Amino acid sequence: MTATQALILILIGLIAGIFSGSLGVGGAIVVIPSLIFFMGLTQHQAQGTSLAFMIPPVTLLAVINYSKQGYVNWKYAVVLAIMFFIGAYIGSVISVSIPEKILKKLFGALLLFVAAKMIFSK
Repeated sequence: MTATQALILILIGLIAGIFSGSLGVGGAIVVIPSLIFFMGLTQHQAQGTSLAFMIPPVTLLAVINYSKQGYVNWKYAVVLAIMFFIGAYIGSVISVSIPEKILKKLFGALLLFVAAKMIFSK
C-alpha cells in the first residue's frame, strides 16, 4: 500500500464513520463506491472489503453514545444481528455467483430505489 492509497483509505474511513455516526449510513453508500472509484476495486472486492471492516467493534463508540441517550432498542438489535449474520452469509453465496457487470447494476439500482423512496415519501 502506498502513502497515497493509505491517505485515500483514511479519508474514506473517516467520511464513512462520520456519515455512519450521524446518519446511520456508510458502508454501502460511501465505502463501496469509494473503493471502486478511488481504489480501483471490483464490485465484489468492494463489497467484501466493506463487510470485513464493519465487524461490530467498529461501531462500538457510536452505539455507546446512542445507548446512553436511550436510542438503542437492544431486543431489536439482537434479533437484527443474528439475522444479519445469517443473511450476510446467504447474500455472499449469491453475490459471488453473479457476474461483475450485473452485480454493479443491481447495487446501483438499489441505491437509486432507496434514494427515490427517501426523497419522495411523506
